[in-house]
Amino acid sequence: MDIDSSPAVPAGLVARLRAKLGGAGEAALTRRLAGTIFLIRVVSAGLAYFSQILLARWMGGSDYGIYVYVWTWVLLLGSMMDFGIAASAQKIIPEYRASGDHALLRGFLSGSRWMTGAVSAIISLGLAGLIKLLSPWIAPDSIVPLYLGCLTLPAFVVANTQDGIARSHDWMTLGLMPQFIVRQSLIIGFTAGAFALGFQLGATIAMLASVGAVWVAMIGQMVVLNRRLAAHIAPGPRAYDYRGWLATSLPILLVESFYLLLSYTDVLVLQQFRSSEEVGVYFAVVKTLALVSFIHYAMSATTAHRFTEYHTAGDNDRLAAYVTHAIKWTFWPSLAATIILLALGKPLLWLFGPSFVDGYDIMFIAAIGLVVRSAIGPVERLLNMLGHQKICALAYAVSFALNLALCIALVPRYGGHGAAAATSIALTFETVLLFWIVRTRLGLHVLAFGKRQ
Repeated sequence: MDIDSSPAVPAGLVARLRAKLGGAGEAALTRRLAGTIFLIRVVSAGLAYFSQILLARWMGGSDYGIYVYVWTWVLLLGSMMDFGIAASAQKIIPEYRASGDHALLRGFLSGSRWMTGAVSAIISLGLAGLIKLLSPWIAPDSIVPLYLGCLTLPAFVVANTQDGIARSHDWMTLGLMPQFIVRQSLIIGFTAGAFALGFQLGATIAMLASVGAVWVAMIGQMVVLNRRLAAHIAPGPRAYDYRGWLATSLPILLVESFYLLLSYTDVLVLQQFRSSEEVGVYFAVVKTLALVSFIHYAMSATTAHRFTEYHTAGDNDRLAAYVTHAIKWTFWPSLAATIILLALGKPLLWLFGPSFVDGYDIMFIAAIGLVVRSAIGPVERLLNMLGHQKICALAYAVSFALNLALCIALVPRYGGHGAAAATSIALTFETVLLFWIVRTRLGLHVLAFGKRQ
């Protein structure tokens, strides 16, 4: 690791930043890649924020709440329907490269996408049938948007799989730009076009725009990824180890699924007990604090496949140094971002509409859990890449159960405040649990501060 390898610290903030991001070593490369991911997510957040503001003002509180509810289901189900392949790609691809098994590598690069796309399409049809069956008990205004959500899922799942493949090759821009920049830009363009043509924007029109954006972005990403892979990997025979891929991926899927459930439980429970307008306000708060989560996401996406590489090579000292580096560059930027967002919270929420400022105090409650979680960095990726998926999944399952119980207990009485409190308590519990697991199983001190052994 080349951490702090420069002979002298240049004067000035810009010079110090260049020194940190410069260099040719792995730590410097990680910082640059994580910086690229973070920049993409920040630009994406700006676009998403802008689109959410437009939708909230054009659609009104009720339709906006329905759209948020349906889109949350798309994010939740779409992120789980790839069987964990998007995350496990960062384990499987480095292992195939290290072993020189190019036939299995070529098979995984194509077969993983066909598998996740086909199965997600079948599941989406089943979900559409379930919506039809339950339609007497579903609010009439939500039925068509829910159908459109089902239409979105196959493209969403394939895009996630392609993202994992691209990140495993350090193609961060290709992995993230289509989902987070192109897709958001298309949603803005499609909804603005509908508004300019005089359509009455509601949840249905907004979901139609989202369907088109997801499919167009995924197809474009597929074309570019196929070209890069063709230039990067020599042609040859392909082998398909579907059973082996699933054996690796399904435990990781459990981790990802419980993490997603933990992330979205607050919004989904809030929708059951409170008005769509209150759901919209809470969602605006979550979007405003998203910048903090992006830092954690950036380090997770950058480091996962390197955890596998160092572990496979048996280089434990290098692995420990790399983990320490990743934690430090997760926590301190997250803390700084939280302080800035809390300071600017009121004007940012006002952009959604004057009534959204009522959610400002919720921001402080929700921020606690995000900061606490950032203190241990991307350790869930560390556990997954080193073969401890099952215990990591159990930790997330217990945290999700706690979050669900707390949401059900607190949301009916306290609304968004209760949802934020429940999530922060669950994230704190999850952080303590993961710290203990890594400490006892790997012997690593995974905290941004304190004694290291």
